[in-house]
Amino acid sequence: MAVALIIGLWVYNQYSYDRFWPGYERVYQAWNRYDENGIVDAGVATALPLADEFKRSFPEIEYVAQTDWMGSHSLMIGDKKISGSGGMVGQDFLKIFVLPFIQGNATSALSDPYSIVLTESTSTALFGTADPIGKTVRFDNSQDLKVTGVVKDVPNNSKFKFKFLVPFDYLKQFDYVKKNLHTWRDKSYQCFVTLKQGVQLSSLEPRLKEMQKKLNPEDYKLWKIQTMLQPMKDWHLYNDYKLEGFTGFISYVKMFSLIGSLVLLIACINFMNLSTARSEKRAKEVGIRKAIGSLRSSLIFQFLTESILITLFAFFVSLLIVQLALPFFNDLIKATLSIPWESSFFWMGMIAYVLITGLMAGLRPAFYLSSFRPVKVLKGPVNAGPAASIPRKILVVLQFTCSVALIISTVIIYQQIQHAKERPLGYESNRLMMTYTSSDLVKNYQVVKNEMLQSGAVGSVTMSSTPVTDVWSNQRVDDWSGKLPDESLTLQTIAVSDADYFKTVGMKLVGGRNFTGNNAVDSLDVIINESAVKRMGFKEPINQILTWHDVPQKIRVIGVVQDALMKSPFSPPEPSIFVSDPQWANVITYRLSPNVSTQAAIQKLGKIIDQYNPSSKYSYEFVDENYKAKFNQEVLVGKLSGIFALLAILISCLGLFGLAAYVTEQRTREIGIRKVLGASVSQLWILLCKEFVILVVIGCLIASPLAYYFSNECLQQYQYRISIGPLVFVLSAIVALAITLLTVSFKAIRAALSNPVISLRTE
Repeated sequence: MAVALIIGLWVYNQYSYDRFWPGYERVYQAWNRYDENGIVDAGVATALPLADEFKRSFPEIEYVAQTDWMGSHSLMIGDKKISGSGGMVGQDFLKIFVLPFIQGNATSALSDPYSIVLTESTSTALFGTADPIGKTVRFDNSQDLKVTGVVKDVPNNSKFKFKFLVPFDYLKQFDYVKKNLHTWRDKSYQCFVTLKQGVQLSSLEPRLKEMQKKLNPEDYKLWKIQTMLQPMKDWHLYNDYKLEGFTGFISYVKMFSLIGSLVLLIACINFMNLSTARSEKRAKEVGIRKAIGSLRSSLIFQFLTESILITLFAFFVSLLIVQLALPFFNDLIKATLSIPWESSFFWMGMIAYVLITGLMAGLRPAFYLSSFRPVKVLKGPVNAGPAASIPRKILVVLQFTCSVALIISTVIIYQQIQHAKERPLGYESNRLMMTYTSSDLVKNYQVVKNEMLQSGAVGSVTMSSTPVTDVWSNQRVDDWSGKLPDESLTLQTIAVSDADYFKTVGMKLVGGRNFTGNNAVDSLDVIINESAVKRMGFKEPINQILTWHDVPQKIRVIGVVQDALMKSPFSPPEPSIFVSDPQWANVITYRLSPNVSTQAAIQKLGKIIDQYNPSSKYSYEFVDENYKAKFNQEVLVGKLSGIFALLAILISCLGLFGLAAYVTEQRTREIGIRKVLGASVSQLWILLCKEFVILVVIGCLIASPLAYYFSNECLQQYQYRISIGPLVFVLSAIVALAITLLTVSFKAIRAALSNPVISLRTE
C-alpha cells in the first residue's frame, strides 16, 4: 500500500500542474501545426499578428496576451543585483493568469511600457521590507523600469516560473519587433487566450483551421499550417505533438499508475493465497456457525470486514512508511511531494483506497471459506483436493508475470538510455563551458575574449545564437538547386560571431572552408551540415547558391560541417545552417586550457566577466552536464522502474515464502516417510521446489511477449533506439528463477533436514 500511495502522490502532483489558476478550464495556448512534405509537427511559436486577429475575429475570446520566451534577465538597485526568469507579456496576461496582488492591480500594472511587476520574493530580495511601488529597477543594465505591482510567487507546479513581468510594449522600441508586428512569417512569440464563459473550443476550431489559409497563404501553401488551441490542463502532461495528436509526459504517468496498481495487486494476491491456503484452520469455525444457523451472507460479510480491518491497519503503517520515505523520494525526483494531511479530498480518496483494497484482497477468501459444508468439515480435517489449489497457482503465475514484465521493461529502459549516451556527439564536450550573454557582454565581447585568452584559462572562445546543446531558431530556405515545385525546407539556424566557433566546440569541417572572421566578408556565406546536404540532394554542395530567410541577396555555401547532436540525443541530427552574424549573440562558449585546473580557470574567468558585466554575477554551465540533463527524464523513469520492479519481486517473494512454509507444513509427514525410505536432501529439495519453479517458468513465458509488446511500443517514441534482443528475456527469467529458488529453498531445505522421528510421531 505504501508503494501504491507514494506513486499516487506523484501522479496527483503531475495532474495538478497549472490547475490552481482561477478559471484554468477556459485558458488555452496557441499552437501551429505544420505538414512539411508529409512530416507533421507542431510548436507553440506564433507570429505577432495572431493576437490582434484573435481580438478582431473571435468574439468568443475574452482575453488575449502575447509573450516572449521568459528568459533570464538581470535586475539592479544600487549595488544589489539579482538574475531571474521573467519576460515581456501583453496587458491581459495578469487577467488570464490571475495571481493575488499584494500591491497594485491587474488593470493598470502593465499599462506603462516602462513598468515592471515583481513577485513577492523578488521584491523582498531587492527592497527588503520597504515599499517598492513607484521605485525604479535597472533592467539588464540598459533601462530603468518603475515598479507598479507586486504579486504572490507562482507555485512550483506551474508552466511559468517567472520572477518579474514587463509589458510587451517595452519590446516595441526595438527594430526587430517593429518589423514583426505585421508579418506572419516570423514566429518567435507565444500567445495565450481565455475563452468567455460557456464557450466550447469546438465552436472555434473550424475557423481556427481556416485562419492561416486566409491570412497567411504563403506558409499555408508550403506547410499546410493550422492554428490550434491547447487547454491549460494539458500543458504539462501533453507537451509534445505527434502525427496522431498531443502526447508527452502523460505516457510515463500512465506507466507508473499501472506499476502502482500492479504492485498493489501482487500484494492482494499474497493475501488471497495465504488466506485460502490455510482455510482448514477456520473450516471448523465455519461449520459450527452454519450448523447453528448463520447464513452464508453473514459469513461473507464477516470475512470481508476482517479483510478491510487488516487493510486499514496496513494503511496506517503505510502512511508512516511514506512519511519516512518521502524525503528520499523527493530527492530522487527533484520534487516536494508531501502527504496532504489537512485535505478532506485526500481522506475521502484514502477511505475509498482502503475499501477497494480490502475488498479486492478479501473477496475470494470470503466466498471460498463461506462455501464449506458443515456436515463435511465437522467430520474431520478438510481435504479440498488438487482442484482447490488451481486458483492459487493461477494467482502465483499472475504475480510473477507482473514482476518479470517489470524487470524486463526496466532492463530495456536502461539499455535504451545507455544506447543514446554512447552515441557520438559530433563535438567535444569535455572542458567546454558556456555563459549566457547580456547587453554588456555583447557590447564588450571582443575585449572580454581577448582578456580570457590572455589569462591562459581558455584555449579558445566564441559566441553564438544558441548553446551547443540546443537550437532556438529555424529558418526557411526558399530556393536551392534541385528544389521541387511546392517543396518546403526549414533549417535549424545557428548564428556565430567569428571563425572560432567550430574550433572551440570541436566540430569538424568535412568540406570547403571556414568563415574568415570578417563579418562584412562572411555576411552572405553559410556553412551547412551533412544532413542539410543530404536533404537538399547536393552532390557538390560547395558554392551552391540558396535563397534564404529574409535575406534579399543570394547566399553561398562555403563549407560542410560534420553532423552534431545539438538537440535530442534520441533523434537523428537535423539539417542545419551556420551563418556569420554577431547580432544574434546569446551564448559565449569557451574551452578551458588543458594545463589549468577547472577551479583556477573559473576564478580567473569570473573576475574578467564580472568586470565587463556589472549587471549580474558570473554564471556558467558545463556543456557535458548540460547534455547529460537531456537524459534526466529517461534516467528518472529508469530509476523509478528499477525500484518498483524490485519492490514487486520482493512482495511476490514474500507471498511465495508464505506458501512454501504452508506446503512444507502440509507435507511434513510425507517428507519424514521419504527420508526413512532413503530419500536424500537434494531429492526432497527438488520435490518441494519443483512446483514453484514450474509456476514461475509459466509466469516468465507469459510475461515475455507482454513486456516485448509494451516496451516496443514505448521505444517507438525514439527515432534512435535499440532493437530488443532475446538476451534480456533469458536473463530476466534466470533472475526470477534464482530469486524463487532462494526464497523457497530456505523452508524446503529446513524441512528436508528435519528429524523424521519428530515428523512421524503421532499426536
